[in-house]
Amino acid sequence: MKGTITEKILKQHLVEGEFSIGNEIAITIDNTLTQDATGTMAYLQFEAIGMDRVKTELSVSFVDHNTLQTDFKNADDHLYLQSVAKRYGLYFSKPGNGICHQLFLERFARPGKTLIGSDSHTPTAGGIGSFAMGAGGLDVAAAMAGAPFRIKFPKVVGVKLTGQLTDWVSAKDVILEVLRRIDVKGGVGKVLEYFGPGVKTLSVPDRATITNMGTETGCTTSIFPSDDVTKAFLEAQGRGDQWVELIPSDDAQYDEIIDIDLSTLEPMIALPHSPGNVKKVREVQGRKVDQVAVGSCTNSSLRDLKMVANALNGKTVNENVSMMVSPGSRQVVEHLVDSGEMKYLVQAGVRMLENSCGPCIGMGSAPCSAGVSVRTFNRNFEGRSGTKDADVYLASPEVAVAAALTGKITDPRDLGECPKISMPEKFFINDNMTLKPLPQEEAAKVEIVRGPNIKPLPTFDKLPDVLEGSALLKVGDNITTDHIMPAGAKILPLRSNIPEISKHVFEAVDENFYKRALESSGGFIIGGENYGQGSSREHAALAPKYLGIKAVIVKSFARIHLANLVNFGIVPLTFKNPGDYDRIELGDKIEIAIGDLKGEVKLKNVTKGFEVELNHTLSALDAEILKVGGKLPWIKESVKK
Repeated sequence: MKGTITEKILKQHLVEGEFSIGNEIAITIDNTLTQDATGTMAYLQFEAIGMDRVKTELSVSFVDHNTLQTDFKNADDHLYLQSVAKRYGLYFSKPGNGICHQLFLERFARPGKTLIGSDSHTPTAGGIGSFAMGAGGLDVAAAMAGAPFRIKFPKVVGVKLTGQLTDWVSAKDVILEVLRRIDVKGGVGKVLEYFGPGVKTLSVPDRATITNMGTETGCTTSIFPSDDVTKAFLEAQGRGDQWVELIPSDDAQYDEIIDIDLSTLEPMIALPHSPGNVKKVREVQGRKVDQVAVGSCTNSSLRDLKMVANALNGKTVNENVSMMVSPGSRQVVEHLVDSGEMKYLVQAGVRMLENSCGPCIGMGSAPCSAGVSVRTFNRNFEGRSGTKDADVYLASPEVAVAAALTGKITDPRDLGECPKISMPEKFFINDNMTLKPLPQEEAAKVEIVRGPNIKPLPTFDKLPDVLEGSALLKVGDNITTDHIMPAGAKILPLRSNIPEISKHVFEAVDENFYKRALESSGGFIIGGENYGQGSSREHAALAPKYLGIKAVIVKSFARIHLANLVNFGIVPLTFKNPGDYDRIELGDKIEIAIGDLKGEVKLKNVTKGFEVELNHTLSALDAEILKVGGKLPWIKESVKK
């Protein structure tokens, strides 16, 4: 088959639509994954659809986010998730087994398969040649029920890699360079497909680091070829029979090309408070560092932790630095223990954390007041670390360990000779914390466990032709889902309790929003560019809907959040003239005639007495889903047909 890797996979999975940039297509989904922060709601939705068993080739439920158990809520949710997996035919990864994306790469991901996950960093599997996308939990529930997944056919951007990385420079620096060039919305509507002779110099974990953090560009997904390097990785994982070659044809045509010579890259770092605020480490070195954290789904592989361990061997973490490491999986830990490299970390003074997301999602290890934290993570949004006034920098494991040793932001090339690490020819395989699906006859007898924190799904009415209310909030550019629906140890346990979690909507932006929304009986949010960037958390749409938000009117949307708004019956609209954003103020009374959402949409500012024209990118199906009140009532009807 001719074409790019993207075109080849999408052609094999196409159900509906034509390959034309921006045109909506529907594709079959082979695999799904969830994690516990989003999975509880996804499975409540799957139950509501009414299926007896998942219809995908393979679906996996991971527990890796809400592992800090300060009361019964998280523990109860874990029991619910385990019982749902048994009942409906999923694999279940127990708490402590590891981070979903690292585990999926090690034990499940396959070249050429389609995957959606209720986590925005699902494109990690693109490092092995899967076409993997983040999505809202309801979209994942629908895919498990057998429904196709709909996307706008993307531009395919070829990222041509030449040369080879030099000492102290690694895969994280590659994706930071991409972010330096295109920023946090430069990938919207695009797939970043890597090709060129430099690809073969990167291991599968290297590639996965790049595809993982590619999410921060706003792209649909990122993907690498499946080649001899991929084959060797799968063989080392005992999965060699799952390998297939997947490379672009010689005449493949890319819509754009980004050229990167790996040999010219330097250590890079993203400054507060955006993954796109990237500089060379040399340009910012010298700032005192209070904390260093290594891990997350971006940089918790065996390769990354071997680099950190060997750089620390025989040394001690700076007396003014607190350093913690979160391994990505038990496989990683077992290899570090077996090789003796775990001892290097412990002896150097590293605080070893659980194999989980931990600090990356604000689940413990918050920095000190006004602290500087260098992290190997993928996001540094203000307050995400758990400390509102902390400055969080994103960097490679090499830059992180240099900061840990010197107590300041340091170019790791100043440390001297780069450690040489060796990877095992065969990985230790121990899947005893991953529970396999039960046979259907046995699964049908399983009783679902529901703790008191798990509340019924709210239901919403059909949309009227005219939406009325006031402007309840006005925000600027690059509002993230962390701004809308914060994470952290306080709020994450409420993910299965919409009435409770809704009390925290926008609390970091406007502490009075919740009260104002309730008193106003609904209304609108006004925003700037790239509204809803970041996590796939559908609670950032579901909780505002519960508070009566009827439409969000902005200059532009991030992809996953726009889809989540549609899924929960909030109309996503954009200003035809971006300057009209300035004409609407907090408290203005607004009427929006949406009709059937297939024609012109106008906003009437009743308070100020003017009208403005609005745009949308909704398909006819999107409009149909919105008008009936969201995707859940729509999918329940469609799967019965």
